[in-house]
Amino acid sequence: MINNFNKKAVVILSGGMDSTLSSYIAKNSGYELIAVHFNYGQRTQERELKAFRDICEKLNVLNKYEIDIPFFTQIGASALTDKTIDVPTSGIEKGIVPITYVPFRNGIFLSIASAIAEKEEASAIYIGVVEEDSSGYPDCSDNFIQDMNKAINKGTKEDTKIRIITPLVHLSKTQIVEESIKLNVPLNLTWSCYKEEIEACGVCDSCRLRLNGFKNANAIDPIKYKEIN
Repeated sequence: MINNFNKKAVVILSGGMDSTLSSYIAKNSGYELIAVHFNYGQRTQERELKAFRDICEKLNVLNKYEIDIPFFTQIGASALTDKTIDVPTSGIEKGIVPITYVPFRNGIFLSIASAIAEKEEASAIYIGVVEEDSSGYPDCSDNFIQDMNKAINKGTKEDTKIRIITPLVHLSKTQIVEESIKLNVPLNLTWSCYKEEIEACGVCDSCRLRLNGFKNANAIDPIKYKEIN
């Protein structure tokens, strides 16, 4: 009989709604959580870090990593890491990768998480990517994650077996809100806004997707917004 009490999962936890639900699903699946958060020069870096710490406290996570990767600001090319580029507020255009896309961000996050997973002897990495109802980032697709998983297991020790688990990849934002409420996820502690750190803007892509999810789930978003269209 396999002892599941010692199974470990690295959870990539930004502090947003998706990654928080993903972390709760990991915990409910019996994993001991190792939480990883990335400070990459994003506009709302301090607010996201607060959300990460608050959520870790709620989840009683004892083993956590706060990783600084400042080179994303040097690369630029994204409104999240280059403050000379405005964060769009006109909505998502289907088929167009928005300027909020950070080049290969999830690939880099998963690479670092894999190094941590190998060190910690974790068997899983949870990441809250959403393909179905998202901003259309290429590094959030199911195919990308599957290919990354193959590469990770090729590039680690023979006895290292890591599975990337994406519990939300085919869910809509509405389903994510509904599942979060069902699992008593502390959505009041999460942060999704791309622009603001005190009150969410309500108009960036991330706020729009989040608010639409709450609206369609007939639920009220517990965080504060300064402008809602």
